[in-house]
Amino acid sequence: MVRLQKYLAECGLGSRRAIERFIQEGRISVNGVPVSVGQKINPETDKVLLDSKPIPLKIPEKIYILLNKPKNFVTTAHDEFGRPTVMDLIKNIKTRVFPVGRLDLDVEGALLLTNDGELANQLLHPSNEIHKTYIAVVKGFITTGALNQMEKGVLLEDGKTSPARVKVLHQNLKTSTIQLTIHEGRKREVKRMCDAVGFPLISLKRISFAGIKLGKLPSGNWRYLTPSEISSLKDLIQKQKTKKQY
Repeated sequence: MVRLQKYLAECGLGSRRAIERFIQEGRISVNGVPVSVGQKINPETDKVLLDSKPIPLKIPEKIYILLNKPKNFVTTAHDEFGRPTVMDLIKNIKTRVFPVGRLDLDVEGALLLTNDGELANQLLHPSNEIHKTYIAVVKGFITTGALNQMEKGVLLEDGKTSPARVKVLHQNLKTSTIQLTIHEGRKREVKRMCDAVGFPLISLKRISFAGIKLGKLPSGNWRYLTPSEISSLKDLIQKQKTKKQY
């Protein structure tokens, strides 16, 4: 017997947090009965359904993908409003994959997709402090004071942000382009930080996630991660686990 959400994550249904949400929403059943978080199953004999559709209980080969997400694509597998999703850009993949986290509709750039639910869960867990780097274009000639605020932490309605790493790439009297690295996963965090220090966001692009760099990958295109990139992700998680033990 194995824990349901852990096994479904290994089967590529989503991260454990996403699967727990499916369970809480009543979307998953085992042998015709709605399940609860923490329930155990026998993959050999139990019949598991998501939204009344059978889930293959077979752990597939792990796949890791980097997508350069364009604007106006929803970071989800399905959209109730019929908007284009990032899954529309991933073609000729026989194994089901899912996004690791989200990029807002108006944000572009580096997005990882995988069927490795356990790794996705670790990359998204706040305690692991996974770094994400963005290029932000803001209105106005950004001041040293505003940059210092970001580097020390900005007070938002849901609390003070952790210190960010910020540097100016280009600026003129109308706009400033900055590079910003954060490790939190708050909703629209960069936009709210920029607004809070008085320099509203114009555009935002993520150029790196967990050390995986977007590079010259064209917008809307994707590629498989290299073996060294996959190893670097797993090593990063292991280092974070070791760090927390001391």
